[in-house]
Amino acid sequence: MKLSFKHYPFLKGTENQKSIGDIIILHGLFGSSKNWVTVAKALSEFGSVYTIDQRNHGDSPHSSEHSIKLMSEDLEEFFTDHQIKNPILLGHSMGGLVAMYFDFTHQGVLKALVVQDIAPRSYPFAYDNEIQSMLFPLDGFNSRTAIDQEMAKYLPDTFIRQFLQMSLDRLDTGEYRWKLNVAGLNQARRVFDHPFPEKIFSNTITLFILGGASEYITVKDKLLIQETFSHLTMVSIPGGGHYIHYTHQKEYLENLLQWFQNQQQKENT
Repeated sequence: MKLSFKHYPFLKGTENQKSIGDIIILHGLFGSSKNWVTVAKALSEFGSVYTIDQRNHGDSPHSSEHSIKLMSEDLEEFFTDHQIKNPILLGHSMGGLVAMYFDFTHQGVLKALVVQDIAPRSYPFAYDNEIQSMLFPLDGFNSRTAIDQEMAKYLPDTFIRQFLQMSLDRLDTGEYRWKLNVAGLNQARRVFDHPFPEKIFSNTITLFILGGASEYITVKDKLLIQETFSHLTMVSIPGGGHYIHYTHQKEYLENLLQWFQNQQQKENT
């Protein structure tokens, strides 16, 4: 599948500064490349950055099939089409699962891996409220405020509603539509159920950046991460939840950029 993407060229700070390589960012479920503009611009100081819309999200094509394996295959096709070799892959949530799957099944291909707030295991599809808040017909709605009020009947969390509405598009006719393939995602409820091969292990240089108060990461998960990744740095942002790149952006970027600076320094020594 040919994926939509945004490209942020390498902006070297000094004449002698070298690119660390291509950096690819994979969003989470219900997200898109639009969610990662600030992070992409910050990382473009280290290399060329691509933010990808995964299948059934953003401006990428819709499909009745949606799985971690298929999204990894889409990513491999993207690398081939754009002649990307040995990239650094950053994935959040669903994107983190895709990034880990790609790493497990393509040993030695990635230069480095960054995983945000997700562990290499199965997860339940606990998004009924999100799905229901987007399934009602949009015919007759003439403002985002009215749509938000209807969504609130199913999804009281204002932050999550605003996040979902980043994928709400207004057509030239004035009508609204979801860029997300809501029906398709509703049918893909096993997408996080045993997403990986039976044996998982990685020698890739890896950063896990976690929310200290996240419901997605347990003490057992941290042990699993330590057992799975042999070249691991793991940092936790106190009080942070699943969306630390939004809610704790300052701390998130400080940790992320420091890790990239460390990788860059290692290359130059």
